Amino acid sequence: MIVLGLTGSIGMGKSTTAKMFAEAGVPVHDSDEAVHRLYAGKAAPLVEAAFPGTTSAGVVDRAKLGERVLGDATALKRLEAIIHPLVRADADAFLARHRAAGAPLAVLDIPLLFETGGRNRVDKVVVVTAPAEVQRQRVLARPGMTEEKLASILAKQVPDAEKRRQADFIIDTGQGMDAARAAVAAIIAELSGDKSGKAGS
Repeated sequence: MIVLGLTGSIGMGKSTTAKMFAEAGVPVHDSDEAVHRLYAGKAAPLVEAAFPGTTSAGVVDRAKLGERVLGDATALKRLEAIIHPLVRADADAFLARHRAAGAPLAVLDIPLLFETGGRNRVDKVVVVTAPAEVQRQRVLARPGMTEEKLASILAKQVPDAEKRRQADFIIDTGQGMDAARAAVAAIIAELSGDKSGKAGS
């Protein structure tokens, strides 16, 4: 089974692209969705222990937790030290299930793939991109988003040009969704036919 890492900066269309892989029948593990599940499950007592008062009825209150960690690099690192290993274990279990079922290809949707050293966990990397102005318009259209927030988010992410440089495949959602869907189909066709299973470094 080939493990495909899917990543891209904020506003590039990564979530939409992940849905295209899923609609084409490829198993997709969504890291953000895994965090939501973990916040309502095994992560909740660990987060409460580290940040008392941030859970309610056994579920992490994301707003309260956000207030505690935003702008506090030490607190954010402590939270990441709790969450990242749990998400990784969740993804490993997902891959094991689909490998056992004989899937030729599976996708790990990891927003911070390069930032968290996830490159060595996947065989190939797809970077979803779009022109900077398209990205900016998409992100600023989100509720509560400001130029300052966008600048702060981008400052924490590996630049788009660097992600593209390290990619095995690039999908440009600025060309429209039909073009993106065609690119997804081409990647699936290429990788499903590749039975060598060699891991990238």
